[in-house]
Formats: sequence, C-alpha cells, structure tokens
Amino acid sequence: MAGHGVYPGSFDPLTVAHLAIADAAREQCGLERLDLVVSHVALAKEHRRQAPVADRLARIDDATRDRPWLAARGTGAQLLADIAEGYDLLVVGADKWLELHDPRFYGGSEHALRRALARLPPVAVAPRAGVELPDDGRAVLLDVDPAHHHVSSTAVRRGRHEWRAGGPARG
Repeated sequence: MAGHGVYPGSFDPLTVAHLAIADAAREQCGLERLDLVVSHVALAKEHRRQAPVADRLARIDDATRDRPWLAARGTGAQLLADIAEGYDLLVVGADKWLELHDPRFYGGSEHALRRALARLPPVAVAPRAGVELPDDGRAVLLDVDPAHHHVSSTAVRRGRHEWRAGGPARG
C-alpha cells in the first residue's frame, strides 16, 4: 500500500519509540508520507496538563528533519476516526487500538463505536508491552523492535530522557 498515513498522538514528548513506529509504518506499509497529528484537546486527556500543542509540533519538526516524509500537524478533531478521515492508513500504538474499541470514547454507545470503526482506513498497530490486542481482523501488526515496546512519553517526563526523540528538551 502506498499512500498517505496518519499517526495521531499526544507526543508529549516525542519518543524514540514514536519514531521507530513511524519508520516501521513507512517501510512495512509502503507509505510515501506520514503525518504525526496532535489534537488541540486530546481525547481523555482534556484535564491533564500538557505542553502547548505549538511547542510539541515544533519539537516534532526539529526531531524529524532527517525524515522529509514525516510531518507534524495539529487538529481540532479528537476521535481517531475523525482524525483519520481522508488518509490511506491509520497508525496507532496498541493502547490507542484499545481506545478505538472502547465504548466510553463514543458516549457509551456500541452503535457509535461500530459506525466509527466502519469509517476507518486500514489500521497498522504497533505492539506495546503488556497490551493485548483485540482480534477483529482489521489491523496489521507492525514489526517494531521489542526494545521500544516499553518506551513511553510518561516515562520520559519522569526522567527517562534517553527515550526522548531529538535529545533533551529545550530551554
């Protein structure tokens, strides 16, 4: 599949695992371009303090200068189905794959969940330590080095700076 993919996330901050997932999606799915998309108000993180979106997008741009096929974008959309609209492939981590299948993110409605899943383009999922994927036949599992399965933005914020993409935070 060649085309244009979308990889939504908070990227607060961008990690080496995010980049490994992006590389795997490009290589394994034949993407010509991949957008890392940050929601202005992330679903289920509305009350969590985060770095400003503009700062996160700038950090992504800085850390991905050597990947001209990778771009940072912001969006007002929250649901992954809305963010993925118009793209050829949705790239997600295993934790986001679980959210895709959780009725809580659709106002508790199974019907709304099914409608959202039906709107999705093909999905490529990156494994994550300790997260079992639902088997609905829709997803392609990305082959990402197991060294990245434990990496998280939360751990970087708590001091695992070696997992931050592009080196230490500015300023």
